[in-house]
Amino acid sequence: METRRILMRSLAVVVIITSVIWITTAEKQKLGNSCCTKVSTANVTDPIINIRLQHESLPCVKAVIFETEQGEFCSDPRQEWVKEKVKQFFTKPPTSPISN
Repeated sequence: METRRILMRSLAVVVIITSVIWITTAEKQKLGNSCCTKVSTANVTDPIINIRLQHESLPCVKAVIFETEQGEFCSDPRQEWVKEKVKQFFTKPPTSPISN
């Protein structure tokens, strides 16, 4: 009877630990897919639909994310052209996408 109780407790502990590891791993994968882990210095020439700013929180890096019809581009916020595009985007009416 005592052996069975110990076995059940051990099994419960294993299930809890496995669940925590699985949830933690799933969250890291989800986070990795939804943030920029590196940035590009290449100029975005497609019309910009939206801009998001991303703060550094490893594995994510500090970035400006330009959303275009072609997809999202992670850009280096220190680049002058990036600063200019952000400034243009927020000073122009939202109905006219910015292109190069």
